[in-house]
Amino acid sequence: MERSSVMVAVLVIEDDPTIRRSLQLALERYGHAVSVAADGLSGLELFREERPDLLLLDVMLPHLDGIGLSRRVREESQVPILMMSARGDSLDVVSGLEAGADDYVVKPVDTAVLVARIRTLLRRGSLPVAPRRPTGTAAPGPLAFGDLTVDPRGLEVCRAGVPVPLTPTELRLLLEFAAGPGIVLDRRKLLRDVWDYGWEGDTRVADLCVQRLRKKIGAERIETVRGFGYKLRR
Repeated sequence: MERSSVMVAVLVIEDDPTIRRSLQLALERYGHAVSVAADGLSGLELFREERPDLLLLDVMLPHLDGIGLSRRVREESQVPILMMSARGDSLDVVSGLEAGADDYVVKPVDTAVLVARIRTLLRRGSLPVAPRRPTGTAAPGPLAFGDLTVDPRGLEVCRAGVPVPLTPTELRLLLEFAAGPGIVLDRRKLLRDVWDYGWEGDTRVADLCVQRLRKKIGAERIETVRGFGYKLRR
């Protein structure tokens, strides 16, 4: 079994004692330092005390559920958040991502897969980044699309001069569109590039994320190309 060469502090927030203990032992075997909490409120308190490198939390938690906890954490930190749930419907996944989670896995999940997802999150960090560019090529300055302005360097988005609050997922999605305005991007490419690996669910996740982004930047700004995907209008 391959172990992590760098000890990572992981906070596991899970109300089921059997699952909680199983996750703790499994992650410790991979070389992680693991703290645990059994509910959302105690998990939030422990997060503030320990400032872990990553949060692994269940959605259905007592006192403060995973959605509410994720939103509270996002008010003060960009720590990577990996959300777990037995509910794998697209709407549930998007709700978790929109609450600030960086990834969402459906239980039960294989330990090796879980550790790989943790490594991916830690490798890229939870902050949005501009799409990859050739070596030596700098990110462009602010880009204008009608009344929408996107700054890939400052990671800022304005509409008619007013800042647009986007979640990390929404911002990564918009940066992907802005890197190639007028170019049609299919759903699987968006999911692969925005989340850095092949999404294991269906492509409705991309559709729902695009819908939420449209509400914030203007429905007319992202065009649906039926049967193919989406493109950002110049």
